Amino acid sequence: MENYAKLFDLTGKRALVIGAAKGIGQAGCFGLASHGAHVVCGDIDLANARETVAAIKAAGGSAEALHVDLSDAKSISDTAAAVGAPDILVVTPAINVRKRLVDISDDEFDRVINLNLKGTFRAFRAFAPKMADRGGGSIVAFSSVRAMVVEPGQGVYAATKAGTLQMVRALAAEFGERGVRANVIAPGVVETPLTLQIKQDQAWYRAYAEKSMLRRWAQPSELAGALVFLASNASSYVTGSYLLVDGGWTAADGRFSPPLPSSADLAAG
Repeated sequence: MENYAKLFDLTGKRALVIGAAKGIGQAGCFGLASHGAHVVCGDIDLANARETVAAIKAAGGSAEALHVDLSDAKSISDTAAAVGAPDILVVTPAINVRKRLVDISDDEFDRVINLNLKGTFRAFRAFAPKMADRGGGSIVAFSSVRAMVVEPGQGVYAATKAGTLQMVRALAAEFGERGVRANVIAPGVVETPLTLQIKQDQAWYRAYAEKSMLRRWAQPSELAGALVFLASNASSYVTGSYLLVDGGWTAADGRFSPPLPSSADLAAG
């Protein structure tokens, strides 16, 4: 019988996580390191990336920090030269400008697109061929439920997240025969620095909490399990997928919960 206990083991694997300083990326670093991977913690915020490394090492893991700026093509090429071909590539960074679509300026549009979509593309372009040449690997990009559903003020952000999904699917198709898997994780609402604006508005915060079936927000650590799954041999036949980690957000129909008969009512009927 196959040793199924080893499916999630990342011992001997090297992972590059771009966006490692805080939030989901940091939690992902902790998850990968806890399962044995050596984690290169890349971020534009090098000081906090080093704190991520320190926490990993304090727990007995292996990690190093690296300055990476997804919005800068040279930074990505320098990172690729320094890191080579990782076994695992994780791309998390994103920004948003919350305005009606028609109120977004060209500069704001370009800023969101340049990081969320073009930056992710740059990482794929830099690392996928190297991973294929080395014999394979796992690429995981973070999209969002906004790739499928949208709300006012999220038009450009949602477009970048849908674009990320489609780029990942193309990557999976183009590099699958060479052993590279590519998948997307789609969170719902997660308490991170990006969502701090919402948390500060209690009505808004509660409305989002009530939208999920679990009636609460996610913590970054709750995304780590999905990442370890997609990074490891536990998902060896999974590629081109859109893995929702949204507390049931997109499975529910609207924000209103209609009155339903109780079990007692049904029994009496």
